[in-house]
Amino acid sequence: MTRVHHSAICVRDVDESLRFYRDGLGLAVLMDHVFDGDWPTLFDAPSRRLRSVFLGDADAPDAGIVELVAFDGGVGGAAPSGPPQQGFFLMSFFVDVEQVTSRLADLGFTDVRRIDQPSPGGTVAMATLLDPDGVLVELVDSKIVPLAR
Repeated sequence: MTRVHHSAICVRDVDESLRFYRDGLGLAVLMDHVFDGDWPTLFDAPSRRLRSVFLGDADAPDAGIVELVAFDGGVGGAAPSGPPQQGFFLMSFFVDVEQVTSRLADLGFTDVRRIDQPSPGGTVAMATLLDPDGVLVELVDSKIVPLAR
């Protein structure tokens, strides 16, 4: 059986990304380690040293992991932004949208787009915003409000 183990984001500033994903979204740090390896061969990386921070749900570590990766010396280029394009699109999380967007706003992440989306089972709150590196993050409410009859 094939399963997704984790998705990795190459970050400019680990501490700023931790403020977003750990302090804002509420993910737990599962691992924070520096690895030396042949990353130039495997990833075409700029160095042989990287810091890897695994984030997820400590009570359900198989629920999916977000990895923050920082290479010694950093990487170049600007993060993509704007309308959807071919390739990687977004990271999506089940959360309490009201609680998480409020916590993110307190941390200074205020450029949030929000809708209440009708679905077959009711209405679900959804929001999107960019993480510190320009990755589009979708927040999907973990509860559905039943449609009025």
